[in-house]
Amino acid sequence: MTLIVEGLRAGYGGGTVLHGVDITVPTGTALAVLGRNGAGKTTLVHTICGLLKAKGGSVRLDDAELAGRPAHRVARAGVALVPQGRRVFPSLTVDEHLRLSGRRGEWTVKRVLELLPRLGERRRNHGDQLSGGEAQMLAIARALLTQPRLLLLDEPCEGLAVELAERVRAVVAELARGGLTVLLVEQQPEHALAVADRVALLADGMVAATHTADELRRDPTLTDRVLSVAGHA
Repeated sequence: MTLIVEGLRAGYGGGTVLHGVDITVPTGTALAVLGRNGAGKTTLVHTICGLLKAKGGSVRLDDAELAGRPAHRVARAGVALVPQGRRVFPSLTVDEHLRLSGRRGEWTVKRVLELLPRLGERRRNHGDQLSGGEAQMLAIARALLTQPRLLLLDEPCEGLAVELAERVRAVVAELARGGLTVLLVEQQPEHALAVADRVALLADGMVAATHTADELRRDPTLTDRVLSVAGHA
């Protein structure tokens, strides 16, 4: 399921944050959008999934135009978001989160728990009893149970200890290798490069350049200019 974003403009109130973003994520690949705080990363994923209405441009999932659709219709088209900050419900157990999120499809609770076995050990624990890494795993599980064709992740490793961040990266990389189309937004190059086939560098609401992950591993300085001068939109 190919995502094609062309000329996307979006913002809040009278201000514009995205100034004509163009990205493509072919079916079964992972693209990371890398940029500093304020570059427009969260605005991008919120606009793609319908939480924020586009001011212009196009968001297509194969032949379906998503720009302008409300979030629930974008979700029905097969787009799931793992939001920044996890956003699990503190009063619900892990089991209740999973049962509320489920739709019929290839992603079942059993399959999700095979991918994320720690959640199986914590099924009776409430959201406010989970560690940051466990809460992030739950957020990913919740998204998978909606049967997505496109998975959006907003800084999934933010605030996690190194070991937990590595586990989250490994899970996302496994999903991408399994054929799910993935768009990840990040501000840390090591997280982006652990998951993505390609990396788009976002600065001041525009894509400054796109490189393969291998190119950025060979020459890390390619990210320096964007990460040091990105604006504060």
